[in-house]
Amino acid sequence: MITEWKGEWALVTGASAGIGVALAEELAAGGTHLVLTARRLHRLRELADSLAKKHSIQTQVFAADLARREAARQIYDFTREKGLRIDLLINNAGFGQYGELHQVETQRLLDMVEVNCTAVVHLTRLFLPDMVARRSGDILILASTASFQAVPFISTYAATKAFDLLFAEGLAEEMRPHGIRVCALCPGSTESEFHAVAQQEQFTTKNQEPAAKVARTGLQALAAGKSYVISGMGNYLGAHSQRIVPRRMVTRIAANMFRPDKAR
Repeated sequence: MITEWKGEWALVTGASAGIGVALAEELAAGGTHLVLTARRLHRLRELADSLAKKHSIQTQVFAADLARREAARQIYDFTREKGLRIDLLINNAGFGQYGELHQVETQRLLDMVEVNCTAVVHLTRLFLPDMVARRSGDILILASTASFQAVPFISTYAATKAFDLLFAEGLAEEMRPHGIRVCALCPGSTESEFHAVAQQEQFTTKNQEPAAKVARTGLQALAAGKSYVISGMGNYLGAHSQRIVPRRMVTRIAANMFRPDKAR
């Protein structure tokens, strides 16, 4: 149970499934009030009602599609209209797409960049001035173990997550003098809908981490003032061991792991 933000308000994007739900559950158990946002309103309402009753917290929900450029501003305006002070911003929303780039729908790729990168920057930029003004606040950004190297056949996804990691690490140092903590959470394969949505279920590892464990790892790292954390010792060793191997070799190994059967 994480009680670091007890009695404060947290905003969680992508809160309708997977790690987003786990983050909401962990925070609620610690007494944090929640603003939950995602595309699927019915899921948000079910989760919000359940957590409010179970943990006696306050909840708000707002349906938004972060692939739309105006969504970030709408979320921010919603919190302002409700008079909510967001002390913890969790940029969790994101998705991937498996396949050779020229075979993936163009709009799918552009939406991925919009959700995984643009919305992260936009939401952070909207909520950050309020945090700076009061010299307190925290931001958790979902990156990935894919942040640490190129990954053929999910090339765009890996690139967006590399952006998220570097953005979080840089921002963490910028904001340190202002009393604001920023951390990138880098999970590996996790029990969630991610692989099904990305159409890469055939590459799902047997040793997936529970979403609850990943969420707890991220929140604990943020509370401890870390600028990034990799969930799982195996994932940690895998992400860092590639530093001693030539980059092209790392990319080729990843390509062999993800290459479609027809291209092997």
